[in-house]
Amino acid sequence: MHRITTGKTVRAFAAAIGSIGLLTMAAPAAAQSEQPLKFSYVIHSSASNPFWQAVKKGMDEACTQVQAQCRMIFTQTEGAVPELVSNLQAAMVGKPDALVVTIVDDKAIEPVLRDARSKGITVLAANVDHSQGAKGSVRQSFIGQGFDAAGYALGQKLAEKFPKTGPINVLVGISAPGQNWSEQRGAGIMRFLADYKAANSGRSVAWKRIDSGTDLAVTAERVGSYLNANPDTTAYFDTGLWHAGVAKVLKDRGVPPGKILLGGFDIVPDVLNGMKAGYIQVEVDQQPFLQGYLPVIQAHLMKKYKLSAWDVETGKGLLLPEQVDSVIDLSKKGYR
Repeated sequence: MHRITTGKTVRAFAAAIGSIGLLTMAAPAAAQSEQPLKFSYVIHSSASNPFWQAVKKGMDEACTQVQAQCRMIFTQTEGAVPELVSNLQAAMVGKPDALVVTIVDDKAIEPVLRDARSKGITVLAANVDHSQGAKGSVRQSFIGQGFDAAGYALGQKLAEKFPKTGPINVLVGISAPGQNWSEQRGAGIMRFLADYKAANSGRSVAWKRIDSGTDLAVTAERVGSYLNANPDTTAYFDTGLWHAGVAKVLKDRGVPPGKILLGGFDIVPDVLNGMKAGYIQVEVDQQPFLQGYLPVIQAHLMKKYKLSAWDVETGKGLLLPEQVDSVIDLSKKGYR
């Protein structure tokens, strides 16, 4: 049986189709009305530091995914706190939705963060947290490594290669004295050494800390001079990546790989080359890609869905020489 459609029914059907069309057209318009997130990532390092290229790669990938307007602001001088503070203040002038900052100096940086929060800006810490964590800062979350625990884990793993008899003499390089990340990593290493000494009461176990610097050549010169004066050194721990310079010094001097043990932080090409050559025995990976990627995603979700911030531990994974080949290509591409 055929149904006869009246003129009134046709007009009603046409109106319904038109309404669907209007609804379909309205959806993109609503999406277009959402303003992209304005995001500034303000750090304490210069653009020449290879570690931060992996962080920036993570940030850039996340910003592309959520269509945010992002920028990473470097210092001209590696580790310059006054430059970091000035860059933070300048970033706030642009009225970003979110700031991510490395809190390397509590007293210098915290007042600026309080000002940012008072202006309604989301503030996240990444890579380096306030020395007292959430108790000491208005930052809303921290995305990064637990430094003290990572330092302890590094010491514990490298100690597996300590000589079984005789004295143990260790040098701990505090790359940036006074800065939270370096001091806390060094504290973790020395906390392990104290435990190791207590567990080996019949042996001589001693350690010394020095200002080792944040430049491959500077660290190589300072630690190289120390090793000349103290040839009985068992191991050198760096709180950053600059022990790669020490590895080169040892190789240039003809010191056999493993005679002086080396361990430090971050999976960068110079370190991986030192590991392949046998001069670096243990490295801690804090997964810098995640430290760039996750703050953007978190800030985006906080804005879009009104979610609260949450802390993320990006890890204290230990890399050994036999694992280097599995990550070296990813490191060159900036993912590790």
